[in-house]
Amino acid sequence: MPRFFIDASDVFTDGDDCLIRISGEDAHHITHVLRTRIGEEITACDNAGMVYRTVLETPGETVILRVLERFAADTEPPYIATVYQALVKGDKMETVIQKAVETGAAVIVPVATSRAVVKLDEKDARKKTERWQKIAHEAAKQCGRGILPQVKMPISFREAVTQAAEADLALFCYEGTGTIPLPEICRKQSDPKSISLFVGPEGGFADGEAQAADQAGLQMCGLGKRILRTETAALFVLSCLSAIYEL
Repeated sequence: MPRFFIDASDVFTDGDDCLIRISGEDAHHITHVLRTRIGEEITACDNAGMVYRTVLETPGETVILRVLERFAADTEPPYIATVYQALVKGDKMETVIQKAVETGAAVIVPVATSRAVVKLDEKDARKKTERWQKIAHEAAKQCGRGILPQVKMPISFREAVTQAAEADLALFCYEGTGTIPLPEICRKQSDPKSISLFVGPEGGFADGEAQAADQAGLQMCGLGKRILRTETAALFVLSCLSAIYEL
């Protein structure tokens, strides 16, 4: 069943009916791409954890849906996971975002690290972020998410460390010495409500970055005996977290 994300302000009542108003690209997609007929079902999610089972009432440039049923989403993890991903080359960032959304991330934050090859000025960063958000949007619809994960504008490493340290479980994925295996870290934190995880660029983190993260309170997290590519690490960690805390 087609799935679309809405704002709470899109929901309104008309007499005894609860209705949803959709406009813009999604209305065009429903009307002209999917060619949805009046009475056919559409799923809408309000990005606050509620799912609406609806039928198409009025097609057009502004679509009206009539709500048949409303219920809490059951596809979200029991934690809010934020991925701090170092900027990477080519389409690797797109892969990271798509797979992070599929495996439960709520927020993806691109990070400028010292060894990152990619450097973005503000104009390029805004353009990239718009595209990345569209990828997150499509991935969320495809995998049945109850919320629309957000891709933030790129930030500095220092800003990212400060933000990440605020999570109940703050993981700094690192291949150097002095790390603690991920399962061991998770055993000490039985029910985190917020999780942050840091992933480095192709060349890894600089020593000074790892020291700064450690001093800020992030946990130096080991991911096993194999070295993972930057575009694989977040997917791996999010999958492990899902197995530990969700499944």
